[in-house]
Amino acid sequence: MNTLTNRQISRRTLFSGAAFGTLGLTLAACGSSNSADGGTQAGGTVTVLTHDSFNVPEELIAAFQSSTGLTLELVAAGDAGELVNKLVLTKDAPLGDAVFGIDNTFASRALNEGVIDTGITVTLPPGVEVEQYVVADTPALVPIDFGEVCLNTDVTWFTEHGLAEPTTFEDLTKPEYKGLSVLINPSTSSTGLAFLIATIGHFGEGAWQQYWKDLVAGGAKIDEGWSDAYYTDFSGGGEGGAYPIVVSYASSPAATVSEDGTSSSTAAVPATATRQVEYAAVLAGAANPEGGKAFIEWMLSVEVQESIPDNMYMYPVNTEAELSEEISTFGTLSRNPVAVDPADIDANREAWLAAWTEAVGA
Repeated sequence: MNTLTNRQISRRTLFSGAAFGTLGLTLAACGSSNSADGGTQAGGTVTVLTHDSFNVPEELIAAFQSSTGLTLELVAAGDAGELVNKLVLTKDAPLGDAVFGIDNTFASRALNEGVIDTGITVTLPPGVEVEQYVVADTPALVPIDFGEVCLNTDVTWFTEHGLAEPTTFEDLTKPEYKGLSVLINPSTSSTGLAFLIATIGHFGEGAWQQYWKDLVAGGAKIDEGWSDAYYTDFSGGGEGGAYPIVVSYASSPAATVSEDGTSSSTAAVPATATRQVEYAAVLAGAANPEGGKAFIEWMLSVEVQESIPDNMYMYPVNTEAELSEEISTFGTLSRNPVAVDPADIDANREAWLAAWTEAVGA
């Protein structure tokens, strides 16, 4: 097992919702109150709500606290959908100062519900191409990283069984791929929702529902979340699963690289990819909005941006950040990911989920 796989499995244990999400994590400040630019900040605590997979190296967190005088308190709050739901339910008494992990499938809802302080903006570094990521023409949601949700295959399994790997959405419904796929419930997972949206964008209204009916009729399994799908049921995920096709990320093959670094035992399917962008923002009614802003500026720094691929398996938005060799070689992005307008997602999300539930008989 390679080091990236070990690190990824450690993330699953460390940032499980049961432990990290309930207790939170408070990291003590490290003495100095001088800011990174030589000024001085008042210090105090900045509380940040994150998705469960937030992971920045401790030495970078310590440096942030030392340079700002702030104590960083991280509270995991589920995946993107659950995170936004919590923000909406608590918007009159916000649980923190800032948030990280709202993705483009829920961005419009967060803005429409008024949980984001749209009066606070962050100056983006030159390496961020703003026009690619802006939501609803407001800079209040600050892009931090992005990834591509897509099908992944167990290359070793397909080689051993003498079967060609699937290359399209349509391949999954062919007889030779019957019973080989594990998918994810879009009602309980932002990864699952992103893949559902990809099928909607690819097949169009009136056709995507039949695609999902065909998948289920062909023996596809639907898990509640990405961890169960990838680690437990996917045959290439390290725990002896039975399904050689899974919904995951374009970066996932970087976690299954051989010891000599020359190959990966899994592969992404670019034709099924859709872009997922993760944002940070200061929360409306925050007790420490300046601390929240400082956290977001730190997340955009080259040092943190370069840590993201190997720790959260997403890609940095700051083009000045260098990618690891594993991500560069085995985490290739799609040239033409399936795109659906965020406004359409916001307007139709609930109706699509209801139609999906009916189509799969859930």
